[in-house]
Amino acid sequence: MQSALSDSSSVRRPDLVLIWGSVVAAWAVTLLLVASGGSDYIVNHDAVLDQRRFPWVLTIGLFIASWQLMTAAMMLPSSMPMMRIFLRVSQNQDRSRLVFGVFMLGYFVIWTGFAVVALVNDAGVHWLVDVLPALANRPWLIGGSVLVLAGAFQFTPLKERCLDECRDPLSFMWRFYAHGPMAAWKLGIRHGLFCLGCCWALMLTMFAVGMGSVVWMTALAGIMVIEKVTRYGNRLATPIGVILIAWGVVVMLNLEWLPAFFRGV
Repeated sequence: MQSALSDSSSVRRPDLVLIWGSVVAAWAVTLLLVASGGSDYIVNHDAVLDQRRFPWVLTIGLFIASWQLMTAAMMLPSSMPMMRIFLRVSQNQDRSRLVFGVFMLGYFVIWTGFAVVALVNDAGVHWLVDVLPALANRPWLIGGSVLVLAGAFQFTPLKERCLDECRDPLSFMWRFYAHGPMAAWKLGIRHGLFCLGCCWALMLTMFAVGMGSVVWMTALAGIMVIEKVTRYGNRLATPIGVILIAWGVVVMLNLEWLPAFFRGV
């Protein structure tokens, strides 16, 4: 493992091309969906809960598939240092590409589980709106609360702990790496959990601002990359938290002068 880590050129170029190609393809498909109006039926969580166009099972399947697109587009760039190191240390294993695929599968399983949990909670919010007319008449309170929650999480020790794990992929590999597909599965799950731990609140804001918004997808992806990869990440957490909390408060106040683009759902 030490010799593999010492040679940064040992990562196979086709593997990196495949990963970055997946990111580019995810963004391309997302842009196509938004441009064609398909995001209103697939990416939008309301389409799932209202079953507007497709049978229930198909709609759930499309939602999960669209979430994979969002994960690839938004999360893979911020996890690229971890992917590079895993490729480097695992390339001498038997069936190394299978091992890497299992590692990635574990990572995506975690984010898929988060999507399902978020959707179930969102269904609970919809039920609450149906039984509370006062809340139904003030939908901005829901979006604003999500933004405040995401902002408050920026200041928590859990956020910082998970960011520390993601910012130091070399140390992560030294502690947890082992040979074999099962070990790769466990490592992918572990990395996915730390990644989820530092980014879940920011991803949750997609339910507030709209999962088909390319502008917000780009902004949030950029924030997560800076937080997890660059040396400016420590400095960014506090101002982002303040901005999200202030934005959420403004949304809950339902100020008429606030453009609809900034109001969320």
